Amino acid sequence: MAVLRSGPDGAVGAGGMSVELPLWRAISVFRVLALAYSLARYAGSFHRFLHPVAGWIYLGALVLWTLATMRAFGDPRRLKWPVLAVDLVVGLTGIALSGAYDSPARVAAGSLTLPGIWVCGTVLGCAGKGGWKPATAAVLLLAGSNVLWHGGLDGDNLHDAVLLLLVGGAIGYVMDVARAGEATLTEALRVEAATRERERLSRDIHDGVLQVLALVQRQDEGELSRLAGEQERALRVLMAGAVLPRQAQGGARDLRELLGPYQAERVTLAGPASPVLLPVPVAGEVAAAVGAALDNVARHAGPTARAWILLEEEPDTVTVSVRDDGPGYPPGRLAEARAAGRLGVSQSIEGRMRDLGGTAVLHSLPGEGVEVELRVPRERT
Repeated sequence: MAVLRSGPDGAVGAGGMSVELPLWRAISVFRVLALAYSLARYAGSFHRFLHPVAGWIYLGALVLWTLATMRAFGDPRRLKWPVLAVDLVVGLTGIALSGAYDSPARVAAGSLTLPGIWVCGTVLGCAGKGGWKPATAAVLLLAGSNVLWHGGLDGDNLHDAVLLLLVGGAIGYVMDVARAGEATLTEALRVEAATRERERLSRDIHDGVLQVLALVQRQDEGELSRLAGEQERALRVLMAGAVLPRQAQGGARDLRELLGPYQAERVTLAGPASPVLLPVPVAGEVAAAVGAALDNVARHAGPTARAWILLEEEPDTVTVSVRDDGPGYPPGRLAEARAAGRLGVSQSIEGRMRDLGGTAVLHSLPGEGVEVELRVPRERT
């Protein structure tokens, strides 16, 4: 699932689901419920108003406006500042009309305004859109209208103003924290993706170009020609793994076909008779990891060493083992190689399997050769 990225004004990008969208939907639902409460309350007391018909006309307009702005208040991409400004004017108008439509005695006794708690939705919208500062400005305007047109500076109006300030400030702060956290997470994911791409490129360079350059330095033309042919085949596999998924999503490749070119005079391949199908990019990476293991055999086990590739397919995993009869290596050798920055095992083999959600385990003792066991979970297929 993609991620919608919200900006500082509450706008959400087109990448997926934002963490703050549930809050916006809650605000939209709150406005509808608050409207229903205001209608029910007025229906039980409209006969006490000086101008009850005028009150119904205002509430009818409030119903139309609330329904018309439901989608806007549920999605910050739709909620613009002009909409919030009109929403605030609608609330201020309702407060002013409440003082004119109701009797002075009822107003003095603390009767509720026509919009009632509906104006809280405006404060929440300002808090979600711009943080606590716009919310505070909206509260001050609403509180001022209560003082001017509905009851003056009494305990009830002061109580309502304080509650609105607390709610608006809290929601604005939560929205700011949510956006800051989402921005941090987005940046962390971007850095991780860039790091993984650099690791992938370093593996490809290590597996191909550096080997060719080493042979050029030794001027071994016969071996250079042979390795150039192998690198051409590996490059074709890499290109297939990069292009085919874009052409046909969900395409699979028989891993036996990709491992077949590694079979040689001193390399034996054994596997099941039926195809071992993996997604094209997964199969390509597994085959490249096997190639890196065989390169290590050629470099470290000596020219007379033999290697065996065993491909196994299980219900939950696909396993490829690469074993040689070389001299092996002493304990701690791999840790020394990683510390020295050599990428043969840590990136070309372990890194590839880690990116696929699999594992790479190496076993070796001096004089007993090396065994590399690569496992890929079947759920990735």
